[in-house]
Amino acid sequence: MRGAPPTQATRYVAERLNADFGFYLRDTRLLARRQSAWQAIEVFENPQFGRVMRIDGCFMTSERDEFFYHEPMVHLPAITHPDVRSALVVGGGDGGAAEELLKLPGMERVVLAELDSEVIAMAREWLGAIHHGAFDDPRLELRLGDARAFIGQTGERFDQIILDLTDPFGPAVELYTVEFYAACRRALHPGGVLSLHLGSPVHLPHSLGRIAASVRAVFPIFRPYLQYVPLYGTLWCMGMASDTTDPALLTATEVDTRIAARGLTGLQLYNGAMHHALLAQPNFMRDLLARPALALHSGDVLDEVRDPAQLPEVMVSAAG
Repeated sequence: MRGAPPTQATRYVAERLNADFGFYLRDTRLLARRQSAWQAIEVFENPQFGRVMRIDGCFMTSERDEFFYHEPMVHLPAITHPDVRSALVVGGGDGGAAEELLKLPGMERVVLAELDSEVIAMAREWLGAIHHGAFDDPRLELRLGDARAFIGQTGERFDQIILDLTDPFGPAVELYTVEFYAACRRALHPGGVLSLHLGSPVHLPHSLGRIAASVRAVFPIFRPYLQYVPLYGTLWCMGMASDTTDPALLTATEVDTRIAARGLTGLQLYNGAMHHALLAQPNFMRDLLARPALALHSGDVLDEVRDPAQLPEVMVSAAG
């Protein structure tokens, strides 16, 4: 129409998962941005996901889909354990994993070991719908600094450890090694449970296999499980490891009974049926995990995992 104002360009924020595959969010509104000593942190608003945190170009968590990730990471191992009373979260500066742990009425102490205080500061200010005040819970203790050094030196023992980490490139690779998992096992009480994410079998299958091999080199029991995480744009693999505690031995009825007995409420994803759905392995995943893979040791790198800054630039254009 003659005289009509020009159409404002549509805005996108894109994450490149690898050189051939990615994911974008439309029409975001930047709320805050900080460059810490270690990484670039952003919080922005999106119509689909609400407030979203992004670190170094990678989507980390959002208000509306965080339960797809945090509930399986926390509650599948927590319910499998007979009585979790102490827990350690490595990373997890958004507070989502800590908040899920603190839902457990029997939880006495949660230690949050986060490298970057700026992540916590941003989450405190902007992501209240994710952490729900967990940072102010008297049962939560913050330990700022290098988690690898903390776990390697601590004499403390925990019932549950959650590795809620950034992707395994750069210095973060050291937190995916046999040596680090061995230190985590030493920091667990007998029968304690550890959970972690292994990345995606869709676009990083080789790396997933190597991380799985690293966990298996340390823990007698290792159960990988799958969940689609909307914000990540792909199928995501998590895993639980232990010396003696096995989530596959619980029936769906036993899981639901434990959830009720422990007074665990407000769950949006996890229940007895989902416990077994998460652990079910499609054939392609069985094949992937059956392939020989080298465990990661200190000093190794995962060639398949790239710093997003090293991937090709992308341009997303709207038709018309």
